[in-house]
Amino acid sequence: WLVHASHQHFHPHSIKIPGDITLGGLFPVHARGPHGLDCGELKKEKGIHRMEAMLYALDQINSDSGLLPNITLGARILDTCSRDTYALEQSLTFVQALIQKDTSDIRCSNGEPPLIRKPERVVGVIGASASSVSIMVANILRLFEIPQVSYASTAPELSDNNRYDFFSRVVPPDSYQAQAMLDIVKALGWNYVSTLASEGNYGESGVDAFMQISREAGGVCIAQSVKIPREPTAGEFDKIIKRLMETSNARGVIIFANEDDIRRVLEAAKRANLTGHFLFVGSDSWGAKSSPVTELEDVAEGAVTILPKRASIDGFDQYFMSRSLENNRRNIWFAEFWEDDFRCKLTRPGIKLDPDKKKCTGEERIGRDSTYEQEGKVQFVIDAVYAMAHALHNMHQDLCPGSSGVCSNMDPVEGRLLLDYIHAVNFNGSAGTSVLFNENGDAPGRYDIFQFQMTNHSHPGYHVIGQWTNNLRLNLEEMQWSGGDRLVPESICSFPCKPGERKKMVKGVPCCWHCELCDGYQYQLDEFNCETCPSDMRPTPNRTACRPTPIIKLEWNSPWALVPASLAMLGILATSAVVITFIRFNDTPIVRASGRELSYVLLTGIFLIYLITFLMIAEPGVVACAFRRLLLGLGMAITYSAMLTKTNRIYRIFEQGKRSVTPPKFISPTSQLAITFILISVQVLGVFVWFAVVPPHTIIDYEELRPPNPDLARGILKCDMSDLSIICCLSYSIVLMVTCTVYAVKSRGVPETFNEAKPIGFTMYTTCIVWLAFVPIFFGTAQSTEKMFIQTATLTVSMSLSASVSLGMLYMPKVYVIIFHPEQNVQKRKRSFKAARLSQKSSNEKQNGETKIEPDRTQ
Repeated sequence: WLVHASHQHFHPHSIKIPGDITLGGLFPVHARGPHGLDCGELKKEKGIHRMEAMLYALDQINSDSGLLPNITLGARILDTCSRDTYALEQSLTFVQALIQKDTSDIRCSNGEPPLIRKPERVVGVIGASASSVSIMVANILRLFEIPQVSYASTAPELSDNNRYDFFSRVVPPDSYQAQAMLDIVKALGWNYVSTLASEGNYGESGVDAFMQISREAGGVCIAQSVKIPREPTAGEFDKIIKRLMETSNARGVIIFANEDDIRRVLEAAKRANLTGHFLFVGSDSWGAKSSPVTELEDVAEGAVTILPKRASIDGFDQYFMSRSLENNRRNIWFAEFWEDDFRCKLTRPGIKLDPDKKKCTGEERIGRDSTYEQEGKVQFVIDAVYAMAHALHNMHQDLCPGSSGVCSNMDPVEGRLLLDYIHAVNFNGSAGTSVLFNENGDAPGRYDIFQFQMTNHSHPGYHVIGQWTNNLRLNLEEMQWSGGDRLVPESICSFPCKPGERKKMVKGVPCCWHCELCDGYQYQLDEFNCETCPSDMRPTPNRTACRPTPIIKLEWNSPWALVPASLAMLGILATSAVVITFIRFNDTPIVRASGRELSYVLLTGIFLIYLITFLMIAEPGVVACAFRRLLLGLGMAITYSAMLTKTNRIYRIFEQGKRSVTPPKFISPTSQLAITFILISVQVLGVFVWFAVVPPHTIIDYEELRPPNPDLARGILKCDMSDLSIICCLSYSIVLMVTCTVYAVKSRGVPETFNEAKPIGFTMYTTCIVWLAFVPIFFGTAQSTEKMFIQTATLTVSMSLSASVSLGMLYMPKVYVIIFHPEQNVQKRKRSFKAARLSQKSSNEKQNGETKIEPDRTQ
């Protein structure tokens, strides 16, 4: 009685099972207590089921003659009350035997030294359940080198072999779970998710592991990482849902939270009318539990959850359902479980029965009079006990060969050596899967993947859709989402860019980008870059490559060619008619009076001016380009050289006549031709120098017709004649034209008998007006998309007009007289020299030139 009383005084909340070797046990028999209390209500599944699993395993081991023969395993089982600080106080029980107490000043009344009962020595501890509790306990057990094997703690930080070297576990760490969840996210094609964690080791460590692994693996970005406080205030979960909606594209939510927090998150989502929006991926704390989703099935539909691969242990079911108040007195909390499970009340001396509750009869049976389902971690509790037993068995065989019972080499059991044996075990566990540990004391990762499905199912609820054992096997065709939809919803930050668009990444978020169209003449080089097409190419319609730019030239059927060609053809016909007429009436006075030789030269120049139109329109080639260079300025040079020679001759004759009767030099037809050909040779020489410096050739100009819209881009086949070279080619002719105009102005006062002077003057005035109009049109269209066509048409029309002016004013009147008034085409009687002198004198006196003089054309 004294021993029992002492035990109750020091260990009021523990179970003592005697044995040769004692194992410690830590279980959350009760929940965390309200403010001011350590312990709260009883936890039937996580507490009693798991604790009874340890007792069941001890019974199995002790009855197994092949495992630890002649050695009985005992236990000291403590209640952690789901609180890390309380569990730390309780676990001091395990190290009491290792603490040396000073009893030198204690003496019995008779002077003898006291007989102090030494507490049993715990060689290893099974537990704890929550990661926060295991972390707290592991710190003190490590100091006394007591190995610890957990059945439920999954926090990744417990894998740190430097800090928790005496900690092992038969469940995989959350880092494996996080890897499995990341693999699920990637398999679903998501790259933008949020995380939600309950404050504490489990939630925060799980999310941290997920975030770290996702950063290392790449391809998945965290939109937001939200933490649920330990003591959430009213409206806290509504705020959490509102915050998650700030990044509404991140529909996937990775959740490491306890059952209560999961349920309240689902409730808040339903209140916000967001049923079906969030796509939850839950950790093993959600697993396949019904409590978080009861009456919230529509919000939870499609949730993917993960659970360490496990099996229901039939032997434990038979054991537990056979427990009663009579045969389970070793469990000091079993009476409390009985009352809770059957909703009845046991009578105790001095305690009045609650009238609202029925009286327990003791005849109730678990599973018959109450609902029973084996708790998920029972398998791991059994495996943890067996792992410790196998380690002790192997240690006993090595240290005590042939010895029955515990030998001196194992009394006491050395903790560090036992740890080595624990890490070395490898056996088939209660579910038939192998139990082993890696160098960090972690079990291999084996998970079942569930999806909560409601629609189109005869058995709505959790359905296995895959497994994860170091790699993922997921049956996507078996998955369905809110409303029974088979199409996997999207949880991505940015949608893929269309062809021809490049990604412009958002700084700091590698999964988010803006799509920018490759504009202008750019094409999509790769996912992130646009490149400008080569000058002779343009982008394809979808801007994923370049294509050759079409090559065009001025076509004969174009309006820009038809109009100038028609004018030129009329001019050529008119010029030909004049030439034929002049040849036919070559010896008539009008033809002779016009200066036959220079007239034929001038008409040749006019003909070439008309002819250049066809060369400018013709398809560019080496021959065509050579003739363009030669004839572009030559026709005008011939025409205006002849006109200049004519006006200069008239001017010199009458200027000389004012001073003396001696005629000026070089006024004969031969001299006039010589002067004309000298002037023409300057143009010809310049062209041949150009030929020598830059041989004629064709080019394809891709810059001239390159508008903002690349679909309208064209390469223009043309001769190597720039705007400047065209102007330079015509510049000499323009100089001749201006000089001729000056002489025409100076000769405006000659007698009307010299009828060549005034027509030439009018011709030059009109020609100057035509070319003054040409310059702004030619250069003003430099930015036009049809620049080449407009400039070619302007140039050819201007040249045809200038030729037509010369032809019309100088020769059409003569042809008219020759054809229609032949009576006027006769030579007048020669006057006497005196009469000519008198007439000349009269002409000098009268400035208006009223007297008509017919000079002798033979001089």
